[in-house]
Amino acid sequence: MISIVVPVFNEEENMEAFYQAICSVMEKLPHSFELIFVDDGSKDATPMVIDRLSQKDSRVRGLILARNFGHQIALSCGLDHAKGDAVITMDGDLQHPPELLPQLIEQWQNGYEVVQTIRLTTEGVSWVKKLTSSCFYRLMNAVSKVRVREGGSDFRLLDRKVVQTFRRFPERARFIRGMMGAIGYRQTTLDFVAPPRYAGVSKFSPTKMLHFALDGITAYSKLPLRIAFYAGLVFGVVSFALALHVVYIKFLTDEAVPGWATIAASISLLSGVQLMGLGIIGEYVGRIFEEVKQRPLYWLRQEIGLGGKGDSKES
Repeated sequence: MISIVVPVFNEEENMEAFYQAICSVMEKLPHSFELIFVDDGSKDATPMVIDRLSQKDSRVRGLILARNFGHQIALSCGLDHAKGDAVITMDGDLQHPPELLPQLIEQWQNGYEVVQTIRLTTEGVSWVKKLTSSCFYRLMNAVSKVRVREGGSDFRLLDRKVVQTFRRFPERARFIRGMMGAIGYRQTTLDFVAPPRYAGVSKFSPTKMLHFALDGITAYSKLPLRIAFYAGLVFGVVSFALALHVVYIKFLTDEAVPGWATIAASISLLSGVQLMGLGIIGEYVGRIFEEVKQRPLYWLRQEIGLGGKGDSKES
């Protein structure tokens, strides 16, 4: 059986078309499948659409999170509940083409345990978003030992044993693309061009993208901490040399030293470097704080389909 995990957030306009597209592709294949929608705290009618689809088709399940936990947590929730021999994760806005599903499954049958799709481009996306995305992947690969392919997406197939391994990763600040790069197993890739969204607008705001980038960098690299250390070391040496210069002028010469501009500039520069270092350390300490509380990664308000009774569950 193939499990298809789809995190959704305020996607009521896309749900029916997505369901029809998945069924039209999967029903031509010699595999049974389940379609798991993970509602990430939607404010629109998305949960009701999931409920309607589950009543019409027993292959549809719904996991309704108690609040918005974020895309990566929603994906993790779906992977925790998937029952298939292989699990495919994809978005519900039809920018991950359902037509690629047979190719993913074919690669899995050829012996690959992780089949990762690579987005070559997205139709209709601005050059600013393309540029920032490219810069992020280059920065990520420069500072991290784990390589993440540029254009990598959360549209992928995972073998059952990979899913079981993934469930053992307990961290809360999740960057699944990096986790897949570090998880090993036999991996291959498929390229695709993402079409425009079927309906609605992207819910991935610039703020969420920034947080996503910070999670990725801090989860897989200590280089920012080292940069702060080396910057502090360099400026410490410079400050010591400046102090020796001031002592020399003060006690060994008769020159007047106005110097207020130099001192003010030096203080401002060093204060900025110190604040930068504290900010970097604060990012890591904040993540440690979130981890040591050991709260559940997510909890459900309701489970729909296949015997779901609407009871809250935690993980």
